[in-house]
Amino acid sequence: MRHARADDLDQLEQMLADLRTVPGLVERSRGVFYRRSRAFLHFHEDAAGLFADVRFDGDDFERLDVTTRAAQRAVVKRVRALG
Repeated sequence: MRHARADDLDQLEQMLADLRTVPGLVERSRGVFYRRSRAFLHFHEDAAGLFADVRFDGDDFERLDVTTRAAQRAVVKRVRALG
């Protein structure tokens, strides 16, 4: 599994736009978001699809499938719920 490239992120543009409106998130480079001063969310791609690694709790990232628009909306909703 590799980090998402520009063409992968193009497929996630609406999700990225939604994440850019979440208070407290800062996009340091395209598709790499920080919360406070800590890496919080980034993307990967492999043959199975597109995935977001999100640090909801603690030190570990949770890998979530974001291949479909419905899955993308669900992840954005969870991120927003963190406040």
